[in-house]
Amino acid sequence: MNLYWLQSGGCSGDSMSLLNYEGNLFELFENIGLEVLWHPSLANISPKEHDTLLENILNDTKELDILCIEGNVVMGPDGSGMFDTFRGEPKYKLIEKLSQKASYIVAVGTCASFGGMGSYDEMQGLGLGYLHEKKGGFLGKEFLTKKGLPIINLPGCPIQPKALVTILQKIVTDTPIKLNKNSMDESYYNFTVHQGCTRNEYHEYKVEENDFGENGCMFFHLGCKGPTTMAPCNKYLWNEVNSKTRVGVPCFGCTRPDFPQQHPFFETQNIVGTPLELPKGVDRAHYLAYKDMAWAAAPKRLAKRKQRV
Repeated sequence: MNLYWLQSGGCSGDSMSLLNYEGNLFELFENIGLEVLWHPSLANISPKEHDTLLENILNDTKELDILCIEGNVVMGPDGSGMFDTFRGEPKYKLIEKLSQKASYIVAVGTCASFGGMGSYDEMQGLGLGYLHEKKGGFLGKEFLTKKGLPIINLPGCPIQPKALVTILQKIVTDTPIKLNKNSMDESYYNFTVHQGCTRNEYHEYKVEENDFGENGCMFFHLGCKGPTTMAPCNKYLWNEVNSKTRVGVPCFGCTRPDFPQQHPFFETQNIVGTPLELPKGVDRAHYLAYKDMAWAAAPKRLAKRKQRV
């Protein structure tokens, strides 16, 4: 099988994340039988050869198996798409044409999946199949690939490289891929960042932090979205080493369809001290009763934690 990677409205962070995959990408692709037709950092063909490749794909003399789109589809300014161009035309025209040719389409990162950065301003960025949680996006509600399949969304800012590599392996080996309601691969987006967080015990006993540098929970005051965000960060550690919450940085919720949020990142919106958005599956009435009791029952070793050095 082959793969064509197109960068659209984004920062190239997903490509950089892929290049930091802990294994050898070239050996991996060779072993699973994946040919990279084009990727800005991995392909070594000339501009002329690239032009010929595109022409062959578009005129159906070259089959396209996997199309990876990085970054959102730029429609600004004022719907013209001229903020992001290819050969003097809006790049969205090329995205539309290539999307008709691919058997599989992978939206790499949150911008490609849901719009992400630039979806709230004059950039007018769209996700391929969604704009935030609303299905449709650039390609429309009814879009299916040439093989009759939905777009596979792999959100993240940036993408977790292992999630992307795993999807490519599944596609090449024809392994079933189960998608959730937002077309995200359930094997990587079926649990929260909170699950596996080393600060879980502090959260359960409502041992809170108001500032950075300590061991307590960052959900109540510092804007951590770990309990409300579906992502693999604390199950499949970055480079198999670490995650944001393990080094004292609140989860930004970067895999959420509404990312980036429209209020400060390091603040938890609340009413009289109670977070507006509660952990997934938690009822507000029970939450209020439970958390009042939780602090009173907190073990001394938690309540008297020491500041990190």
